[in-house]
Amino acid sequence: MSPLATRAANIIAQVSPDVHADFALKREFANDPDLTPQDKRDLTRAVFAYYRWFRWFDHTSAVASRVNTALDLQRKFESSPSSVNPAHLSERALPAWALASIDFPSSAARTAYLLQLQREPALWLRPQRAYSSSLARILKPNSAPQSEVLNFKFQSAALSPTALRYEGQTDLFRTDEFKQGLFEIQDFASQLVGHACAPLPSETWWDACAGEGGKMLHLSDLMDNKGLIWASDRHTGRLATLRKRAGRAKAFNYRPVVWTGGPILPTKTKFDGILVDAPCSGVGTWQRNPHARWSTTETDVKELAEIQLLLLENTRKALKPGGRLIYAVCTITRQETTDVVRAFSLAHPELEPIPLLGLPAPKSGPATGHFLWPQELNANGMFIAAWRAKTA
Repeated sequence: MSPLATRAANIIAQVSPDVHADFALKREFANDPDLTPQDKRDLTRAVFAYYRWFRWFDHTSAVASRVNTALDLQRKFESSPSSVNPAHLSERALPAWALASIDFPSSAARTAYLLQLQREPALWLRPQRAYSSSLARILKPNSAPQSEVLNFKFQSAALSPTALRYEGQTDLFRTDEFKQGLFEIQDFASQLVGHACAPLPSETWWDACAGEGGKMLHLSDLMDNKGLIWASDRHTGRLATLRKRAGRAKAFNYRPVVWTGGPILPTKTKFDGILVDAPCSGVGTWQRNPHARWSTTETDVKELAEIQLLLLENTRKALKPGGRLIYAVCTITRQETTDVVRAFSLAHPELEPIPLLGLPAPKSGPATGHFLWPQELNANGMFIAAWRAKTA
């Protein structure tokens, strides 16, 4: 058995309902400072391949043997996607409840989505706009052999002209450019949320579920570090990380504040725009985090949908007349997307659906929002909806 498979098996043995695979990997890396960036990439790839192909191998065999099988299946699939039986994709790539909760626009889209789930994910960067055209050039390390080229591809869609897909092998967290805050590692779909908000430098915004600040930093960059962003979260630890990231990115037009999501708002300020990047099941991230396919439950989805609706209900009170409310979740389940948005729209006729990302708003009836599909973006799945508070 290969040393890689054996070590990956040891990490998998640490995974439990309370310890997810990504956390077990981070703990392993923290406990072994001698691991090289390539070692970390190989271990991550092996552990995630195990969960990506979890229903394809014999679970009576040793875990290390299953890891080898998963890596072999991944290699075969990457070289020839037709090597996987489409019927097996429907039966094995997702739990049945999850597949039934997604409303695909067509059978072809369903197949394309399942194929996308089994691919290794792309790595997306969001450069600060001032450095978007030069980042690929300046990241090339002086110590690298002349034959090594850090391969970037610009996302050509007009929706986000600055997004970069990175295909090199450098540990980006160790680069001077990252330490100087010239770019963030941020999925393309998440970047599109910032563009959907389209904040102006003169505006006041509220990032209601700011977490560690990924989308808040994008809003700040789009606002030229002007105006003001209230950034709230229920966890002080996440806000502490947000402050560190903002310091690195030299973002100063924000105000961090603790908010639990309840009816008592963190400020009496009225906002030009509110982003509710709500906690969700993360089904849209299951290509990147395959272990979550087998740890997330249908009950989780139901409970989160209730929280999402409550967050929209509480935050909409802080809109100015004419202010915009943006709802975003990195999931594609019916319960957390169209069901939430329909219920909220029917309850609040004073809010009118508005177009975003150049896509049309519904012509009649309650808003339904827009899906950003992984197979179309080569990124996470995302759902976004938007409203404007009607003026008198």
